Amino acid sequence: MPDRNKVQHLRGMNHPRSEQPPAAGPPPGVGAEAPSPSASAAPLPPEIRQFLDYARVEKGLAPNSIASYRRDLVAFTEYLRRQGNSLEATRREEIRGFLATLYRRGLSARSVARHLVSLRNLFRFLSQERRIAYDPTADVQAPAVGIDLPHYLSVEEVDKLLAAQDPSTAAGIRDKAMLELLYATGMRVSELVSSRLEDLDANLGLLRCRGKGGRERLIPVGKAALKAVEAYVQRGRGSFVKKPGTPYLFLNNRGGALSRVGFWKILGRYGRRAGVSTGLTPHMIRHSFATHLLERGADLRSVQLLLGHSDISTTQIYTHVLKERLKQVYQTHHPRA
Repeated sequence: MPDRNKVQHLRGMNHPRSEQPPAAGPPPGVGAEAPSPSASAAPLPPEIRQFLDYARVEKGLAPNSIASYRRDLVAFTEYLRRQGNSLEATRREEIRGFLATLYRRGLSARSVARHLVSLRNLFRFLSQERRIAYDPTADVQAPAVGIDLPHYLSVEEVDKLLAAQDPSTAAGIRDKAMLELLYATGMRVSELVSSRLEDLDANLGLLRCRGKGGRERLIPVGKAALKAVEAYVQRGRGSFVKKPGTPYLFLNNRGGALSRVGFWKILGRYGRRAGVSTGLTPHMIRHSFATHLLERGADLRSVQLLLGHSDISTTQIYTHVLKERLKQVYQTHHPRA
């Protein structure tokens, strides 16, 4: 890591932490439905194995997406087994019956819709491979899913969270760097824990990030986060290294890459310490990053690129921020407001 006096910081970014010096959950699957024991233990039919290979190799989907497909499709094949049916003989009635069982288990409309997306992709693949005569999901209507506005922290709450670490310990220095970097970049937690030392260019103030499907993007990093990461590399990371040449930036006590579960636990501990623990998740930090940028004048397209959304429609969940800012502008400047 170069000397901090040589770090050249990007200017023009309106993210609040880029202008401030650093202060002196559930893991994956939590909150979602758990598959039944029988569904988890069900054998994987060859058709699903082939589809998952196609999704991984041809479509380049991320491991988490592949795992989600697998859970949904194993649950469906278990349903078919109980019905005495098979994938090749599946009709629209079986699709609807399966979705009805999900509702009876208490799943939300969003979770049911996700299962249907998994089934649509599977049967579209089987149809293209001429393994089935027709797609039984073609005429099945997706559940109506409402738009949930993102929950985010205020700037004051973020400041409390980022001041909750103990700078006298290696773990505190590491955790400070992780949280500063997460808020400065809006990365996903999976992107954060997979970051490598070589991904950060401190001179340019840029971080190379590997997103969903292996897509890479460059994200500007503010001064506060750069300073925190530099302190960690110089004074904290060596305490965690067990083998020379370990490539990952953030390490656990065993010297390996910190896991998503490990980061959830760390975030929850600091959330409780800072008094902002209610519903605190890594994605809430991501939402806070986007919301605070928009509140300070960033445009939606720029936020889309920073977040790594492939479609602007995904980023449009933050338009509530733009609407609120328009109201404030109107009330402040219109003579009849």
